[in-house]
Amino acid sequence: MSSRKNQKKTQKKAITPKKPAAASKEAVATSGEFERAGFAADFIFSRTKLRPQIALVLGSGLGAFAGEFTGATKIPYEEIPCFPRSTAIGHAGRLIIGKVGAVPVAAMQGRVHLYEGYSAKEVVFPIRVFARMGVKAVILTNAAGGIRREFTQGRLVVISDHINLQGVNPLTGPNDERFGLRFHDMTAAYDRRFREMAVGEGKRMGMGMDEGVYAALPGPSYETPAEIRYLRTIGADLVGMSTVPEVIAARHTGIRVLGISCVTNAAAGILDQPLNHVEVLETAERVKGQFIDLLKAVIPRIADAIA
Repeated sequence: MSSRKNQKKTQKKAITPKKPAAASKEAVATSGEFERAGFAADFIFSRTKLRPQIALVLGSGLGAFAGEFTGATKIPYEEIPCFPRSTAIGHAGRLIIGKVGAVPVAAMQGRVHLYEGYSAKEVVFPIRVFARMGVKAVILTNAAGGIRREFTQGRLVVISDHINLQGVNPLTGPNDERFGLRFHDMTAAYDRRFREMAVGEGKRMGMGMDEGVYAALPGPSYETPAEIRYLRTIGADLVGMSTVPEVIAARHTGIRVLGISCVTNAAAGILDQPLNHVEVLETAERVKGQFIDLLKAVIPRIADAIA
């Protein structure tokens, strides 16, 4: 009888999942970026049984989509080791792990920006964490100013390419080849197959989806009319203050990228009116239904593509 009891105890102990040991503050402080991203990934996995291979970064006013997840676990950024905290208006600052239909996903409700005082490496740290979590595809969304006149307020645009005018690159400095190669190709920064999926689903829903080139500036001030004329001349269709560092870091680690901009205002000089962030949030709120429907349609298709 005693041997059976011992056997049951042994079996019970063997199948009990173990939480990863919490990293000490000293270990975190003395470790490199690869290890710090690993500490953060371990912490996130200790809070959920889901193992998402698709992640989203939800920009200004677009975080409502995470409220659609089923079985969601919500983790404030300040609880995640080394994770930067968002201070921008319209960014809740939480990581949400849940399901869209049958697909497990991780979503950032808000990001951090260079204009908040973060370095480029800090801005892309969440992408590094996604890489350590085993994420294979990321959907990056943002609020953008429309430079091309057809891109009117409230329109959703798939990003086809970008122009980095932020003056920094998150890969500057020593390269850790455990993330990726020192010099990596950015020819197809925005995955062609993902873009076709998004445009096709948008048109099927009657959204009139199109593609455009996104120019990233550091902010936080909006651009002048002269700067917008310059951006139009060099081929930009959209302008914003985010996304590009994350794309660079994602492609460095081999994560495939889909970028979607919500045109929340006409860029400076397009209309005879001042720009303000309230308008950005109001427009994002107005189109959130279309935005959510588009993501719900695209995510299962991306899941099939990366399987």
